[in-house]
Amino acid sequence: MSSLVFFFVPAVIFVGLVLPLWLVLHYISKWRSAKGLSGEDKQALETALAEVDRLEDRLRTLETILDADHPNWRDEQAVK
Repeated sequence: MSSLVFFFVPAVIFVGLVLPLWLVLHYISKWRSAKGLSGEDKQALETALAEVDRLEDRLRTLETILDADHPNWRDEQAVK
C-alpha cells in the first residue's frame, strides 16, 4: 500500500497543479510570440503595398490618357 501511495500522491500533485500551470504558461508564451507579424509576413506586406502603389500610379496614368483622348469616357461608362 505504501508503494502505491508513493507513486499516486506525486502523480495527483503533478496532474492537479504542475501540468495545468505548465500548459497555461506555455500557451501564454506562444500567444505573446505570435502577437506580432513575423519577418516573412512583414516582407510580404511591404511587397504587396509596393505593388498597390505601383498599380495606383498606373491607373492614374491610364485615366489621364483617357481624359485627354476621350473627355467624357466616365459618363459613357455610367450610361452602359
